[in-house]
Amino acid sequence: MDDPTTAAGDDHPLRSVPIEVTIMVGRARPTVRDLLSLEENAVLPLDRRVEDPVELYVGGRLIARGELQEMEGGEPGQLAVRLTEVASAGGDLG
Repeated sequence: MDDPTTAAGDDHPLRSVPIEVTIMVGRARPTVRDLLSLEENAVLPLDRRVEDPVELYVGGRLIARGELQEMEGGEPGQLAVRLTEVASAGGDLG
């Protein structure tokens, strides 16, 4: 059986279609009262720390984990993600 990663060929038109990757940094669980009182410069605590891994999702499916870092050679302060775990073909991480 052909390898599915090369069966379509490198010149397949779908290879150049961009997809959206969502990076999940953390979640907040404020009350409605807290949300209604938010103003500029308010701080909304997340359930993660700065050094905790972020999660990468495509179509709602977890595909990888990584760590945030400043992108080398990019605009000052531009964020990037260094991957530390990538899902296997079966969809499992780690």
